Amino acid sequence: MSARGALRELLLSRITDVPDYPQPGVVFKDITPLLADPVAFGALTDAFAELCERHRVDKVAGLEARGFILAAPVAVRAGVGFVPVRKAGKLPGATLGQAYELEYGTAEIEIHADAVAPGDRVLVIDDVLATGGTADASLQLIRRAGAEIAGLAVLLELGFLAGRQRVEPGLKGAPLEALITV
Repeated sequence: MSARGALRELLLSRITDVPDYPQPGVVFKDITPLLADPVAFGALTDAFAELCERHRVDKVAGLEARGFILAAPVAVRAGVGFVPVRKAGKLPGATLGQAYELEYGTAEIEIHADAVAPGDRVLVIDDVLATGGTADASLQLIRRAGAEIAGLAVLLELGFLAGRQRVEPGLKGAPLEALITV
């Protein structure tokens, strides 16, 4: 088995399906068992940090909330800055926001107005790429702040929800790296 295949199997073995959460018919992908395993969590952090090096990243942006948990140690390991992408109203001080459509309405995400500088190369990190709404909005927001998108990295892509098709135009040729696709 290749190193990438071994990593995929290790990570996948630590993700638990929780049926009917948060509502009937949804199968929630619980990553807390992965986070509790220092070998698996360390391997995930290393894989994302390697992407930072490969794509010459200046900062990583973690999407609220589980993206924070994944992106912060990646930033430390890669020796780059961390940018939290939060739900509207959660950050103090001056912010930039980006609204986006949900199945049931709209939402907004924000970053600090000074979180990125023109020319910064930013890798956006999240746990799961589902429909792609939040990821797409984060790409727009970071680019609007003057930074360059170095890529989007996710632990798990739910291919059947077609999030890749939604985010690829916003990547403008930057890579989308999913460690696992189901």
